[in-house]
Amino acid sequence: MTIYPLPANTPRSFYRGAGRIAQFRGIPSADDPYYPEDWVASTTSRFGAAPAGLTTLPDGRSLAKAIADDPVWWLGERHVAEHGADPAILVKLLDAGERLPLHVHPDRRFAAAHLASPYGKTEAWVVVSAEPEAAVHLGFARDVEPDELSRWVADQRIDQMLDATNRVQVRAGDAIVCPAGLPHAIGAGILLVEVQEPTDFSVLLEWEGFAIDGPANGHLGLGYDQALGCVDRSGLGAERLTELHRARPSSSDDRPGVRRLFPQLADEFFAAERLRPDPVSVLEPAYSVVTVTSGDGTITSEQGPPVPVKAGDTLLVPYAAGWCTLRGETTAVRCKPSQTL
Repeated sequence: MTIYPLPANTPRSFYRGAGRIAQFRGIPSADDPYYPEDWVASTTSRFGAAPAGLTTLPDGRSLAKAIADDPVWWLGERHVAEHGADPAILVKLLDAGERLPLHVHPDRRFAAAHLASPYGKTEAWVVVSAEPEAAVHLGFARDVEPDELSRWVADQRIDQMLDATNRVQVRAGDAIVCPAGLPHAIGAGILLVEVQEPTDFSVLLEWEGFAIDGPANGHLGLGYDQALGCVDRSGLGAERLTELHRARPSSSDDRPGVRRLFPQLADEFFAAERLRPDPVSVLEPAYSVVTVTSGDGTITSEQGPPVPVKAGDTLLVPYAAGWCTLRGETTAVRCKPSQTL
């Protein structure tokens, strides 16, 4: 097998979904709403709750172990030379059944200094569906002083925090980069594909009303005095917001049926493409995760038989699959590691 269709992988969370992942994937919906994420092709564990979050391949192998056993087959020589046996990304489906709490992820410098990790958690979102007026909160709209932020968090002054953020309305098809350090919250009514650095580091700025003890578990074990040091408190202006919400223009040598989704600032961390066969989408050899967002079609690799696909499918494509093609009346999102090597 050179292309791996993956089943849902849903670790429990502290916020609620609305059954959109089950509906999207065409699988039975769980009665418990606290499974709002599907960790796709994951070699990353839930913070403090390993092995929750790790992907098991259809043949019963752990994906992390399979990659460790043959990293060049999975990732390619160039990637292994830079990252070792580490895919360097995590992809999720995320169903916001309620607004997520305002939170922030540390950047690489903070993670290296305090969390013994080479990765922070820059992330980006590709919206699959959104209810009317659905929105995300992204960064502060003005500069916030350290003491002001500390008081907001300690006293859970949620309205004041949210009022200080940028509210960005979203719709299906939007792509937004959320750099590490930016306070953010995904609003209710949104289903998205998320690609991120491969960690589960989150500092909660808000926890009231959610199924988590923020003072105990919201600061990565660092305590809030230290954890809040990862927050970008600077005001995010309209120009910067537009940059985070704007795709880089396609170049003349783009492959047919493929459109890059993120601005250049994401290239250090990951890449994503929208696949819309015209009449074919051509995929260069790369470790990648493909989420089919509409229709049905067929994906074919150099090294294996054609694989039929339909909306809701998630597929893992190793480097060794070689050049691949997607055909049919379908669209998909392809996520892959940094392309700056």
